[in-house]
Amino acid sequence: MAAPRIGNVLCRISNCNFTSVLLEKINYSRSSTCLLQIRHRQAFPPAAWYVKRKTTDLDENLTKENEEFLDDVMKDVYRKRLDRVFSPLEDGPWKRNEYNRYTRRTGVLAIKIGVVPQWTKEGKRFTTTMLQIIDNHVIRYTPPEKFMKSAGWKPWWGNKYGVAVVGALSTNPRIYTKEYNNLFMESGVPPKKKLTRFLITENAAVQPGTPLNAMHYRVGDVVDCSAKTKDYGFQGVVKRWGMKGMPKSHGVTKTHRRMGTTAGGKFKGGIWKGKKMPGLMGNRWRTARGLKIWRVNTKYNVLYVTGQNVPGNTHGFVRVMDTKLPLRKPAPDNPPPMPTWYPEDATEPIEEEYFDKDLFQFTEESVKFAEGKK
Repeated sequence: MAAPRIGNVLCRISNCNFTSVLLEKINYSRSSTCLLQIRHRQAFPPAAWYVKRKTTDLDENLTKENEEFLDDVMKDVYRKRLDRVFSPLEDGPWKRNEYNRYTRRTGVLAIKIGVVPQWTKEGKRFTTTMLQIIDNHVIRYTPPEKFMKSAGWKPWWGNKYGVAVVGALSTNPRIYTKEYNNLFMESGVPPKKKLTRFLITENAAVQPGTPLNAMHYRVGDVVDCSAKTKDYGFQGVVKRWGMKGMPKSHGVTKTHRRMGTTAGGKFKGGIWKGKKMPGLMGNRWRTARGLKIWRVNTKYNVLYVTGQNVPGNTHGFVRVMDTKLPLRKPAPDNPPPMPTWYPEDATEPIEEEYFDKDLFQFTEESVKFAEGKK
């Protein structure tokens, strides 16, 4: 009877379950039985459909000639796959539907290059963010009826949306696992460094293997940009929430950057839910909505969008998609390329750059102001 009494005492002291402390008549210490508080963000387990991407590093001891031979073989293999995907004997090109007010097209994966200034024709200066669309291809399309049975479907989506998987930056398939390489068999393109998915309507379905570039959008279109914000780690309230902090002198000691009181007084005593406190800052998915495209460079596939607040680090990936703002979406009487832009859609030679009608071009004459006008 001594063991249960000791176990009961340990349970009361450590606030743990009796069965977790006393297991097969063995007494465990507090440190091994209690769930201690975790001071960092918990990592979420991988999804059920997750496929391991990279394989282990192996030294294959190949000569330079052998590596060049393998590269030529891989290029030939993927060239034949692309021919098979777009062969008229297989499935043929998919039907292209018309755009309507409920259409949701696929987006693209862009790389955030940096921020540059631009000027209007009235001489007003503003900043734009450059987003480069590099080597984008549609990897897979899942129709709504099949997507409803998958693990990533949400009940409130209903059967309105399918899924288009888009990949960016083709890389060497030798550094990836066989399971990851098999994901690209349907599209016939090499493995991509980055994958993402977009919810699209059925009338905007894109055939796997179709390339996406900057011509997917037009000058004047409004887009939403989504990415993970910069990871600043654990920060205090002054940097995280912009609080003033405590006084800098006159008797203040060691509390210059502290938040002060944390609770209300009298009947509302205690800490309220959602109180701004120190913690992990950044590394969260955020979306900047309603960004206008002022300029498009077709040679390097660069979009110039409004502002300098596009989330994410420089040289990081950004999801670019048609805006969801109801009053700024493309109108049915002025539809965007459906489901994307194809070379046969060009009725005239493609220019290297397209500018908004209100944007000043440096090939034009300088802006001249009337006397006395600023």
